[in-house]
Amino acid sequence: MKTVQGGVCAAKGFQASGIHCGIRKNKQKRDLALILSDRPAAAACVYTTNLVQGAPLQVTRENIADGYARAILCNSGNANTCNADGVDIARAMCTLLAKEAGIAPADVVIASTGVIGQPLPLEPIASGMPALVQALGDHSEDAAEAIMTTDTIKKELAVEFQIGGKTCHMGGIAKGSGMIHPNMATMLVFITTDVAITPGLLQKALRRDIQDTFHMISVDGDTSTNDMVSVLANGAAGNPPIQEEGPDFDCFCQALRQVNLYLCRAIAKDGEGATKLIECAVTEADCLNTARIAAKAVICSSLFKAAIFGADANWGRVLCALGYCGALIDIHKVDVAFRSKAGVVEVCKMGSGIPFSEELAKTVLSEDEIRVEICLHSGSAEAVAWGCDLTYGYVKINGDYRT
Repeated sequence: MKTVQGGVCAAKGFQASGIHCGIRKNKQKRDLALILSDRPAAAACVYTTNLVQGAPLQVTRENIADGYARAILCNSGNANTCNADGVDIARAMCTLLAKEAGIAPADVVIASTGVIGQPLPLEPIASGMPALVQALGDHSEDAAEAIMTTDTIKKELAVEFQIGGKTCHMGGIAKGSGMIHPNMATMLVFITTDVAITPGLLQKALRRDIQDTFHMISVDGDTSTNDMVSVLANGAAGNPPIQEEGPDFDCFCQALRQVNLYLCRAIAKDGEGATKLIECAVTEADCLNTARIAAKAVICSSLFKAAIFGADANWGRVLCALGYCGALIDIHKVDVAFRSKAGVVEVCKMGSGIPFSEELAKTVLSEDEIRVEICLHSGSAEAVAWGCDLTYGYVKINGDYRT
């Protein structure tokens, strides 16, 4: 398995585009994205668990009830959430695309991201649809840019692998910077693949994978109303269709894990106002659930996130988070160390502090990627979670996000 260029267009039969249609005031920012398959594709999605959900999620659920889709259409700048006419607007967007691209309205995965509670005007989308479809091509980067809101970087990756003697591809784009604390996925992630696989197994692979990828990231503790991860698999690679679990399914899942891991790390590192990625690895836990809960608690701690921003080796905040996380942890067995490309510093052994160089710790924690290593000495389970530091920038961005 190797990384290749192309993003969501690396897979055969997929094209993408992204334009500015006028939803966002800044004409320099694209705000409408399209990914289109040249044939029907198996479709799978996971959605936010927030009880307040964007209208596009309801329409997408309806559209992929049969397990198939042809396109993903997404606007930025407006979440189309908590609007009386939201569902009508989302369906109308599907119809506009269907007429222009020659597909059925029910073949569209529809998504929106941006401000909640603001009416989404249909006019700019309608006027921009011909240009959006006409712009289709090998333009994954344009689509990745068009789904961004407060993101500072485009997030995309593609991989190449072999299934059944056929060369296959999988690519993904993502957006997410704030309102990141998922119980399913995170913000918006769109994945394409030319592998032939049944809708049922595609959904199973996606649901299984997010437990250790998108479930394990947090920027600010707020679960978005519009979170969705969508995968389209059109079978253009010509591999024998994956209809049951086995070596081919395992290979597919490995590719999915590689794409999702990259995207979730990219989202965490690009958290609103963030200057550092925090990776928390918990080992030797008594069970997987304990490892996951413990790792997530540390990267969610506002106090610890602030300490990392200041490059302060305040390891007591790690122990504090473990103590209130709800998992049964023997605190007297806990070891903690901080690691980065500048080195490693051990700060806690068996639940108690040990002498360490504050100068070395400051150097280690001043890098842009910090790994917190926690050993619980209670079993063999392990988990990893990803987050970011908490900075002045986060408050500034969200203090006037709507206005």
